[in-house]
Amino acid sequence: MNVLVWIRRDLRVGDHAALVRAAGMGRVLPLYVADPADWQAPGASARQWEFVAETLAGLRADLAALGAPLVVRMGRADEVIARLTRSYRIDRVLALHRPGYPLPEGVEEVAPDAPLAPPGLTPVAGVEPGLIPTARALGLGADPCPHRQPGGRAAGLALAESFAAGRGAAYPAALASPVAGERAGSRLSPHLAHGTLSVAEVRALLPGRLPSRAARAFLEALRQRPGAGRLSDEGEARHLGAFSAAQTGLPLVDACLRQFRATGWLNARGRWMLASVAVHLLGLSPQAVAGVLARLATDHDPAILGPQMAALCQPNARIANPVRLGQEHDPLGGFTRRWVPELADVPDACLHAPWRWEAAGRLLGRRYPEPVIDPAQAARDARLRLGPARRAWAAPANRQDLVLVEDAVPRPRAATAQLCLDL
Repeated sequence: MNVLVWIRRDLRVGDHAALVRAAGMGRVLPLYVADPADWQAPGASARQWEFVAETLAGLRADLAALGAPLVVRMGRADEVIARLTRSYRIDRVLALHRPGYPLPEGVEEVAPDAPLAPPGLTPVAGVEPGLIPTARALGLGADPCPHRQPGGRAAGLALAESFAAGRGAAYPAALASPVAGERAGSRLSPHLAHGTLSVAEVRALLPGRLPSRAARAFLEALRQRPGAGRLSDEGEARHLGAFSAAQTGLPLVDACLRQFRATGWLNARGRWMLASVAVHLLGLSPQAVAGVLARLATDHDPAILGPQMAALCQPNARIANPVRLGQEHDPLGGFTRRWVPELADVPDACLHAPWRWEAAGRLLGRRYPEPVIDPAQAARDARLRLGPARRAWAAPANRQDLVLVEDAVPRPRAATAQLCLDL
């Protein structure tokens, strides 16, 4: 029997129940389909494809070592599968189950199993593996991301190991800050989004290696994986342009956007802050914001981003306070000045609200933009739209994580500690 295994967002050989089942049925044709229409859709970007392409190269080598190299084709998945089925007398087509990703007619879904050792494979004879297409071949434009996380299973395993071996000891307390989260976060999201690693594989690495509180919080995060006021068209275009260019005049927002643009990754709290500021304070549509964040993210997963954006529009949704968050989590400005060097001369006390600086006239509107909105007034307006005030930071680890919307632009607080990054 000839069995085609359609590999989608499960780019691995370990813990892959569809490959295991196919190996026991007969000859196997592992297939990945790159559909240009999918990669030209809103939310797709070259940085995502480059991560996937690196992963596909590693997956091809892993499958070849098992006996059946990965076959790559461009086109619509249903048409590619139908063509290969006719050409190579395919009897069955299997795919691993993934929530939120329906399968076309004729493809059998295989439920995930416990982590399994990769099976030996007998290939379907005579199939040309095909080239892994470039971003340009898929119609994707240039997308500089100099610090993008590398793709491939080896890179994912190395990240998981470093997290379990000690980097995650401060999890989840450090994740309240987009600054400390760069080191304390697992940074496994692109590997989980594209299936380089499975959740079960990552979970199996943790027992006995992280502090119990950190391990529980991370396991809970793994279990959770799978309206704004109307601006004028001109105002929305202006705000969207400032947000996309990381020129909002809100220092922590611009710093996080620039890190996201340069690395393709930002921790979950930082992403929530960006989405909340864009929807609630800048008044942008969730669809427009989702498009920006999706294109920046190497690990973009529609099944995760969609519900997160929808939650921002619910009554009593939390509203981020970028000024207070900057003062609490980056009091001495190491992170902010790293990504927004225009603010190098601004005193610490005014860094996250530079319009308060007595010399602001020499900076704002020249080397750095004035804020596109008054964050205090924008927060009040957003709260009127959404309902009674609530605290603005989810799942706090301590009282410092609790931010009241009513105090959207607080008086500068004395710095207590400066978070540093071990890069």
